[in-house]
Amino acid sequence: MLNRRAVVTGASTGIGEAAVRALRAQGWDVVGVARRAERLEALAAETGSTAFACDLTDPDAVAALIEELERTGPVHALVQVAGGARGTDSVEKGSIDDWQWMYDANVLSTQRLVAGILPLLRRAAEDTGHADTVFVTSTAAQTAYPGGAGYNAAKAAESMLVKVLRQELNGEPIRVVEVAPGMVHTEEFTLNRLGGDRIAADAVYSGVEEPLLAEDVADVIAFALNAPRRVNLDLVTMRPVAQSAQHLLARGPLHVRTDVD
Repeated sequence: MLNRRAVVTGASTGIGEAAVRALRAQGWDVVGVARRAERLEALAAETGSTAFACDLTDPDAVAALIEELERTGPVHALVQVAGGARGTDSVEKGSIDDWQWMYDANVLSTQRLVAGILPLLRRAAEDTGHADTVFVTSTAAQTAYPGGAGYNAAKAAESMLVKVLRQELNGEPIRVVEVAPGMVHTEEFTLNRLGGDRIAADAVYSGVEEPLLAEDVADVIAFALNAPRRVNLDLVTMRPVAQSAQHLLARGPLHVRTDVD
């Protein structure tokens, strides 16, 4: 039986890397896509995935990716993780360059990739009965917070893209899944958002008991892809227990209240 093949973006770090590992462990063929070739190649050597270096904000690079995917075999699933945040400034003081980058990286890159890969997914669906798309957005798409406007806007736009895509594909055997994580402690996301300030990045997670890990999100992605094809997880919102809402984060040990009647 031919293994199913997934394309995972953002695969050089964090949730994308964890998704490659999770899917490879479950027998999927995986093409890891990211800008940093050396990290992709190290992951490929370790897991047996395939590496393809690509900047998804570059139309020519995406066209080359689609051409390579078409040349090398079927594509049964897209897992779109790539994106990111820059800055925590107010709306008044926000950097237009940062906002432009976030829109390009989270929204336009997603649209460009979907437009290129959908014909391949349709071809695979004709052969095997279904194909899949999974998009990792964020709880920032659902709840506004001070200092988050640029990222809120970009992720909300990406989330709307996903919702519209699901409606536009109605009647086709292609699942459209959205996974929206809250606080996830990864190697680079917050560090990059805060301009490389390690002390400030560490402070974001300080005192939080068990924030989500990239592996937790990857487990949900793998579950969605491996679920019976009649099952579509339209939206999975996941947070650590210590984060009961976007703005409500417990710092310090979780404990059972003893002052409740």
